[in-house]
Amino acid sequence: MSSLKLGVEVVSAYDLLAKDGQGSSNPFVELEFDGQRFRTTTKEKDLSPIWNESFYFNVSDPNKLSSLPLEAYVYCHNKANNGQVCLGKVRLTSTSFVPYSDAVVLHYPLEKRTVFSRAKGELGLKVFVTDDPSIKSSTPLPVTEEAGPNSFPKEKNGKRRTFHHLPNAKQSEQQQKFPPMPPQQQMNYGAHEMKSGPPPSRAVHMFSGSSSHPLDYALKETSPFLGGGQIVGGRVIQGDRPTSTYDLVEQMRFLFVRVVKARDLPSKDATGSLDPYVEVKVGNYKGITKHYEKKQHPEWHQVFAFSRNTLQSSVLEVVVKNKDLVKDDSVGFVRFDLNEVPTRVPPDSPLAPEWYRLEDKKGEKKKGELMLAVWYGTQADEAFPDAWHSDTIAPGDSTSVSPTYTRSKVYHSPRLWYVRVNVIEAQDLVPADKNRFLDAYVKVQIGNQILKTKPVQNRNMNPIWNEEFMLVASEPFEDHLIFSVEDRVGPNKDDAIGKVVMALNSVDRRADDRTIHSRWYNLERSFSDAMDGDLAKKDKDKFCSRLHVCVCLDGGYHVLDESTQYSSDLRPTAKQLWKPSIGVLELGILNADGLQPMKTREGKGTSDTYCVAKYGHKWVRTRTIVNSLNPKYNEQYTWEVYDPATVLTVGVFDNSQIGGSDNNRDNKIGKVRIRISTLETGRVYTHTYPLLVLHPSGVEKLGELHLAIRFSSTSMVNMMCQYSRPLLPKMHYKRPLNVMQQDILRHQAVNIVAARLGRSEPPLRREVVEYMSDANAHLWSMRRSKANFLRLTSVCSGLFAAGKWFGEVCMWKNPITTVLVHVLFAMLVCLPELILPTVFLYMFLIGIWNYRCRPRYPPHMNTSLSCADAVSADELDEEFESFPASKSSDIVRMRYDRLRSVAGRIQTVVGDIASQGERLQSLLSWRDPRATTLFVILCLVAAIVLYVTPFQVIALLSGFYIMRHPRFRHKTPPPPINFFRRLPARTDSML
Repeated sequence: MSSLKLGVEVVSAYDLLAKDGQGSSNPFVELEFDGQRFRTTTKEKDLSPIWNESFYFNVSDPNKLSSLPLEAYVYCHNKANNGQVCLGKVRLTSTSFVPYSDAVVLHYPLEKRTVFSRAKGELGLKVFVTDDPSIKSSTPLPVTEEAGPNSFPKEKNGKRRTFHHLPNAKQSEQQQKFPPMPPQQQMNYGAHEMKSGPPPSRAVHMFSGSSSHPLDYALKETSPFLGGGQIVGGRVIQGDRPTSTYDLVEQMRFLFVRVVKARDLPSKDATGSLDPYVEVKVGNYKGITKHYEKKQHPEWHQVFAFSRNTLQSSVLEVVVKNKDLVKDDSVGFVRFDLNEVPTRVPPDSPLAPEWYRLEDKKGEKKKGELMLAVWYGTQADEAFPDAWHSDTIAPGDSTSVSPTYTRSKVYHSPRLWYVRVNVIEAQDLVPADKNRFLDAYVKVQIGNQILKTKPVQNRNMNPIWNEEFMLVASEPFEDHLIFSVEDRVGPNKDDAIGKVVMALNSVDRRADDRTIHSRWYNLERSFSDAMDGDLAKKDKDKFCSRLHVCVCLDGGYHVLDESTQYSSDLRPTAKQLWKPSIGVLELGILNADGLQPMKTREGKGTSDTYCVAKYGHKWVRTRTIVNSLNPKYNEQYTWEVYDPATVLTVGVFDNSQIGGSDNNRDNKIGKVRIRISTLETGRVYTHTYPLLVLHPSGVEKLGELHLAIRFSSTSMVNMMCQYSRPLLPKMHYKRPLNVMQQDILRHQAVNIVAARLGRSEPPLRREVVEYMSDANAHLWSMRRSKANFLRLTSVCSGLFAAGKWFGEVCMWKNPITTVLVHVLFAMLVCLPELILPTVFLYMFLIGIWNYRCRPRYPPHMNTSLSCADAVSADELDEEFESFPASKSSDIVRMRYDRLRSVAGRIQTVVGDIASQGERLQSLLSWRDPRATTLFVILCLVAAIVLYVTPFQVIALLSGFYIMRHPRFRHKTPPPPINFFRRLPARTDSML
């Protein structure tokens, strides 16, 4: 007997038909395979039941496995007559039978059992084959079950039994071996925090972008219990907990302690001085406020948050202490029984603080009072973002980590403007040496951005440049626009002739391409004089050199501060050009799993991680979780969406400010990109994303990030209209920027954003901003070049396949297909008005057919598509090389030679394409007089023939000639191709 078995795990169903007459159903699933029938338990009054029951079928003959279907019927049990009503069925063929290691939970749409029946909803199944001898087949079906389809025997305890029927046919030996099935793992994701009782298992669906993509790097769909209920198939199944605004994260309970102020504190010495501070202690966790010197009525206004899951004591101690150089003395205590602490649920008003009399260790009242407020809350509490958190420190340590570097914050990137500068001319310049010709140029500067005009030699001291520049500035305008006219007197020596300093607040602004009037400005010798100078206040009779410029702030552009492919915002700078928002994007950052240690602390590997999310002008940063390789964040954020063709970026970093190294640079752990247009409206996407980072040693998975995402549309009409509008604002098309300008301006914009966000508290460091903005995506990479080439070949693969198919038609490889193509071609030639309708109808039918297998998950990082799994070590070393190169001359020479060989092949291809175009031009150029004579005569004959012959006849004969039988073909190329290849090209004139 064969040990091969087919395992089926019935996970859940969703949105079933209501068939019990009371708006609900009592569903169960019946499985049929190879003459065997199994049945799940019945779920009472549930239209979205969850079973998580496994069954194992014996495979009687492994040779016939490919022809055996698996059928799953969903029934509703009718208690009135003990009958059953079919709610739908799923039929799976052998292509769905895979080894356990490749099996994932898939949701199949329910189909009608008969033509006149109804079906609705989905059924989640996990199907696999195994030959593990330790797995036993399920219990056989009793004889009472075979009496009729409506019998439902029960066990003694009244519960429904699971029925099994085993065949009597002889089973043969198994021919194909499969890996044994590992034990089922329970994945909870905090379900015990949401419901009482044992937590149900979480279904996990694994998706891979291609067959070659490793499953370890694949996307995994999860079904966690969040604030709004359990997420199954992207939809919320309401739980027993009321919903809240934080419905995309798991609710985390915190003990909040607000220390407001103290009064009448006793003095500790004869001078009456006291340096008080407060220590809040729960078990091994303690937080400390700042201390004041010689103050008996201090005010702190600090909030401490202790995670309720890590509370190790039932008593909260709030101790007022006196700061001392030798030993801190205790001033008094306030103790709370945590079982008596009230619970606050937003939108309740904040809990009012109260005065508490201090006590000594014996419980006796002392002088002095402390104002406190203590309550239980969640991360929805308004005190949560600015609170001191217990998970940001190690137990027993309260001073090693500053709350400044661990708090969650929301940042807004500065409003960026393009500054358009047109340097026209100068007048009456006075050089230092009047005996030589002036070799003047103008230097334009805003902050660290410096641009120069070309030097112009002029005898009459009135040079004309008429050059235009684009720079980037940010609001509020802190840097001035500086013009410096300089004279080049030597190879590396320049003399300043004069300066003009212009405040950007006074510069004209425009949102379109209207004309901006130019102005004359007086040149000043020193920078201070130029700062104090004003055109309107200058003495008109004073002789001055002048500079003629035109300056404006262009608000009609979108300032590109990130890579164009991953833009998160496409709006122009001018707010009056903004369109209404089309939706709301909600992101729940749940947790990270399996992170790799980024540092060593106390002899153990650990990480201090935080997440950064970027979309539009809004950046968010979660709190830093210290000493955890599986941190739980559970923070939710919201953005307004103005364009669906934008990308949300979420990155994970290790906080180097907490016992870090690597020159205090925050190490990157990985990032996730999610394009908004790939999300269905209203659906909740809960997935774990692999955190992949490319290192010089290769691609490495540093963990997984668990996210919950929902895109809600506020106006479906506006969102649909957005697809017909230009991607960028109008100014990008009226006065476009060239590629070189875009790269330079993008680099400057990223520097400005990084500098501004680095001044926040806590700062977003430059390496974080550059990594999130893909600042180095434009640099050369052999790996990325290969990946782009493979992407191009993949796009053209459809054309290649169509050409191959047409070649087989022309060669009569399948005579029936060729005859049908001849008939279709004749119909289209005779009825040309059917050509376009046929094409569009064909595309419509393809789109409808592909709807069944549409992607159900967002795209993610793909190592195969990126060519990261097959790249050589030297190519990776070259990709991570600094610019300019710092390697030895031998390595640089080798890489240069390799680049020359690649460029040589590209050069050959470009030359061949140019040669074909030049041959087309030479048809009528008389470069080859005999070829041109033949072509001209052929054109005359063709004109006469086409004039007297109907077009349909010409097209029909041409098509039949192209698709003629191989018996009438020659192995040599046809005469037209021979004629074209003999035409001259301009390669003879190339050096």
